[in-house]
Parts: sequence; structure tokens; C-alpha cells
Amino acid sequence: MRIRYISGLIICSLLFSMIFSMVKPEVANANEYHWGFTKSKNGQPGDAGEKFESIIEKYGAFFTGDPEHKIIYLTFDNGFEAGHTERILDTLKKENVPATFFLTGHYLTSATDLVKRMIEDGHIIGNHSYSHPDMSKLSEAELVEEWQKFDKKLEEISGIKRTHYVRPPKGIFNERVLEVGNKYGYTHMFWDTAFVDWHKDSNKGWDYAYNELMGQLHPGALILLHTVAKHNADALPKFIEDAKKQGYQFGTLDELVMGEVME
Repeated sequence: MRIRYISGLIICSLLFSMIFSMVKPEVANANEYHWGFTKSKNGQPGDAGEKFESIIEKYGAFFTGDPEHKIIYLTFDNGFEAGHTERILDTLKKENVPATFFLTGHYLTSATDLVKRMIEDGHIIGNHSYSHPDMSKLSEAELVEEWQKFDKKLEEISGIKRTHYVRPPKGIFNERVLEVGNKYGYTHMFWDTAFVDWHKDSNKGWDYAYNELMGQLHPGALILLHTVAKHNADALPKFIEDAKKQGYQFGTLDELVMGEVME
């Protein structure tokens, strides 16, 4: 009986070792973070918390701008096209406002004309990964493949050699993702202004998006909007108009990064 018991333990141990050896060590040991923050109120910056802020500083990532200057940064996440991006681009062009569009591989191949227009209008293209995976679960080689596969497709359709700003799908990341990004020349861009706006069929009305944006407005705001939401496209003209009336200017991510370097 004892021999049978010991034999069972040995077999279980061997099976466990074999299964664990199939999991990449850096993935098995990685933490998983979901980006989040306390929303801004009364013109004061939002709070990402000490842990997230220390990670951002450690890896040279960004989630906000200078709280002393009334400059804000518009960014959009485009996983797929829902018919509202053209109106958003029209508004940005009319108001002479720059933006960064974080795209996926699917968007590059399915909405190529809109991607070309973004570039022609002077906007920055950001890298939201090629296939929209959970980046915290990927090995270094898989991370690089996601970013570089996106860049290769972007070059094919636009001539742009590569992207420099990346954003993890669903805000899921770990320190290794940021470390590998830095190693290959990618700066992570998070955000400090956002709300639930990623449901394609949401019909909350323009005032929902407008009130969220104005309620969280503060110097240095790095705004995340999803282009699939009709209410975002509807609210954008009035938001830009009223933000300008309050003395805000719209900056680019290049300006945000260069401002940090100059300091």
C-alpha cells in the first residue's frame, strides 16, 4: 500500500512538472494589472494611486499631462469601425484639433481609407496591438510580434515605418509589458479621463458623453474615447467648443513627451 501511495505521488509530481514546464516562466510569474483611476473633479487631476503612478514613472509611461497648464490630449481607441469615425475626423478638422488614434490590425485592414485620412489630416497613429489580446499573458517574443505586425501592416498601407505609442487592450498590463515596450522603442500611453463608452449599441445621448467630459475636464487631461459610440461623435463638437471657451488648448502626444523630456 505504501509503495503504491509513493508511486502515485511520484506520478503526480512528474505530471505537475511537465504541465508547469509548458508555461513560459515570465508569463507564469507575471502580475496582471487593470488600469484604473479615481475620476477628476472640480478641475483637479484624477488619481491613479501610488502603485500605478510609481510604475508609470519607473518605465517612462504616461497617463496625464502637466496639471499646471491648460493643455489636454485627445486619444481614440478604434478596434473596429461602427460608422462614426468620419464625423469625428470632420469635427477635428473643422476645429483644428489634433488627436491620436490607437488602432488594431483589424481596423487597419477593414477601414484603410479612414486610416489614410487620419494620417492625411495630421493625426498620430497609435498601436493598440494587432489582434487585441491580453498583453499580460504574452511572452516577450509574442509582445513584440503584436506590435511589429501592426507596424508592418501600417507601413504597407501608409508608408509610415513604425509607431512609437502603444496602449494595451482593455488596459490590462504588467511591468514586463512596459519593460519590453521600452526595449523596442514603444512608449505606453494610458489615460486619466474616460467613461463607459465602448458599447456599440449604446444610445445614451450626446449629453451623457458631454457631461462626462466636462465633469472630468482638468489641465493635462489625457482623454480616452472609443469611436464606436455615437454619443461621442455627437458630443465632440460642443465639448471642444466649450473647452476652448474655458481657455484649454489641445496638444499632441509628441508635445506631451517632448515637454517631459525638456523638463
